[in-house]
Amino acid sequence: MKQHGTNHSASARTKLILALCVALGAFAASGSQAGLPSLDAKAIGDASGAAATATADGVVKIGWPRTDVTVTVDGMKLPPAAGLGSWAAFAPMSDGAMVMGDTVVFEDEVDAAIDAAFAHGLDVTALHNHFFHDTPKVYFMHIGGDGKPEALAAGVKAVWDAIRAVRSAHAQPATSFGGKAPTAGRVDATAIGKIVGQPAVDMQGVAKITIGRSGTMQGMAVGASMGLTTWAAFSGSDALAAMDGDFIMSAAEVQPVLHALRKGGIHIVALHSHMIGEQPDFYFAHFWTTGKPDDLARALRSALDAQTMAGKT
Repeated sequence: MKQHGTNHSASARTKLILALCVALGAFAASGSQAGLPSLDAKAIGDASGAAATATADGVVKIGWPRTDVTVTVDGMKLPPAAGLGSWAAFAPMSDGAMVMGDTVVFEDEVDAAIDAAFAHGLDVTALHNHFFHDTPKVYFMHIGGDGKPEALAAGVKAVWDAIRAVRSAHAQPATSFGGKAPTAGRVDATAIGKIVGQPAVDMQGVAKITIGRSGTMQGMAVGASMGLTTWAAFSGSDALAAMDGDFIMSAAEVQPVLHALRKGGIHIVALHSHMIGEQPDFYFAHFWTTGKPDDLARALRSALDAQTMAGKT
């Protein structure tokens, strides 16, 4: 029995050692990006116009601290190192690289930053705030993509250059989109509904469209009544209206919808999640714009069509 116990212990130790070897090997591979080509930090730095540094795990990072605009948070002047830095990180892939990053944007820089990202093949993956009681208001636009490292770096540079161009034209962030503001009146809900191809309800002069989706959460069916909706509200008047709303999207639909919204001149003001643990994963894009109600309705319809095509694909 004693001998049997010894053999059993030796066998257990052997299995443990093998398991540790596998784990250490996996750790080493993940830490060094084993088997993948190394990225050229200098080439990425040259393409991005920013100093690039390589980390121990094979990632190349660039950064841009926003020192051009003074920001206060809760009455305190916030140093860039405390969270006002734009950055991008490049990781090697078998056929190129992937990039992830976060860009500091002020309200009047968002359109330019998104348009530059799209023009250079980058995805916009989130747009939200990181602070409360900040002056001027600061937002953060997360980006992603994959391809040739230098092309990705040039794309990040284009985003940052677009932001710099806005600030070069106006040193301080604007406090509005500009143009005439709509005045209270009534928007023709029937006309809006016909253009969009969805029923519009008149809510005290506001024409509102609501489109429900369904999913599951914690094993239960959830739908429009639980907040799984795309909606748009047209307020103002038939002469000049504002359209605000929220798009619910699956992951595959996010980029096509965002592209269509921007092509239609619609301002994207937030991109984030509303829930945790739902199936499928849903994302929400909040939007705002002003103009002739018919033009706004056609822009919304184009985004809905783009979403439908993405869903079919």
